[in-house]
Amino acid sequence: MTAAGPGRVEENAWLSALAAHVAFLGAVDEVSTSSRRLSSEFSRLRASSHLGVASVGNSIFVRYVDSGERQLRWIDAELAATTRLATAASEMEDPDMQLALLRLAGPRLEAAMMGSILLSGWVDFLNLSDVALSRHLYGVETLFVKMDSIQKMLEPTMTALSSLEPEQVEAAAQNVPALVGHLTSEFAALREAMRKGAEVLQKALALKDAMEALTTLSGLRYSLPRLLPRAGPATIGVGLMVGSNGVMMGTRIVVSAEWVEMMRQLVRAGVLSVPAVSAAVRIQAGQVLMAEAHGELPRGVREALGDSPEVRGMRVTGKAGAGMAEPPRHHVMPKEFREWFEKRGFTGEMDIDQFCVKLEQAHHEAIHGGGDWKLGRTWAGEWNRLIMEALYEAETRAGRMLTRNAILNIVAKRMKDYYISMNFVRWRGP
Repeated sequence: MTAAGPGRVEENAWLSALAAHVAFLGAVDEVSTSSRRLSSEFSRLRASSHLGVASVGNSIFVRYVDSGERQLRWIDAELAATTRLATAASEMEDPDMQLALLRLAGPRLEAAMMGSILLSGWVDFLNLSDVALSRHLYGVETLFVKMDSIQKMLEPTMTALSSLEPEQVEAAAQNVPALVGHLTSEFAALREAMRKGAEVLQKALALKDAMEALTTLSGLRYSLPRLLPRAGPATIGVGLMVGSNGVMMGTRIVVSAEWVEMMRQLVRAGVLSVPAVSAAVRIQAGQVLMAEAHGELPRGVREALGDSPEVRGMRVTGKAGAGMAEPPRHHVMPKEFREWFEKRGFTGEMDIDQFCVKLEQAHHEAIHGGGDWKLGRTWAGEWNRLIMEALYEAETRAGRMLTRNAILNIVAKRMKDYYISMNFVRWRGP
């Protein structure tokens, strides 16, 4: 038997952080690939539509292409910020701080992932509209009204995702599978109406060719996660379920073993939330699967994540779900020294407002020396005083400004000394 000494514990921590980091980069790559495809589709719609959505005669439809490109910009911005956070995480000496930075990037990745899925659906409608307009298969006014209603259907969820508030992102993620299901129904109905409207044989044949091409490229078709070379597929049983229309659906889901492991690593590291992973699995399965019980994950998702007690125990429990007021949010880098930290690189996605932790009221008061903060500052162990003195001392020894990474490493050590978990949340307040 091998003893689990301090060295082994540290090694395991590094291995866990490394596995989460590799999985995180894989997930970012998946979403980035989708983003590049969407960008290419928008460029194609603008460049090749002589009679379609970007033509002079149909200029009222250009706003829908513009809308899609605006949404893609915030998705790309979050992917860029996510990549920078992943880079910063890789430079951390402390594995717990490395995981903390990945968790900090988690909501951005979730938002970009869900946003790209919905934007793929929007591109489907743009492509279908392009075909309808260029081949005169559908009424312009009717199509405009339809596109307007679809856009208004998407906007609330996209707004919630772009807010980057973890609670809003998770709530939006839970709504995405049902929204995708509705979009798919709307898409099928519009396609069928176009088919019936193709009165002459030539139009019917043209529509048939266009529909076959769209089916191949369709985002609403939601093919399974791409299989990597030499990857044995993992079959996830989800059982038969009755849809809202009474049709039995969803017998098996087949995904790659790599994708399952990637999701498992990110969930267990706390980087991605269970609602987001649940939504991704259901959407990528091509079915709008409902949970088997209120607040519980579908069986297939639980099995994909290992069906472990910790996974089964994960639920969305905001302050209302927990039945209590939200605990205070504590800046681990004192906000009265914001300018000092900004000069050392804490801006943008690394702003000190991103590095807050939720503490129980008693714990929060204890690290600040009691309820009276002015009196607490006279105690050498008061958090703000302790952390700034450690940083000033380190900077004096270095003879130069501390780097952002050096500051985070010092903060990580002090957080462990005070038993503060490295689960960062954004500041909410004036």
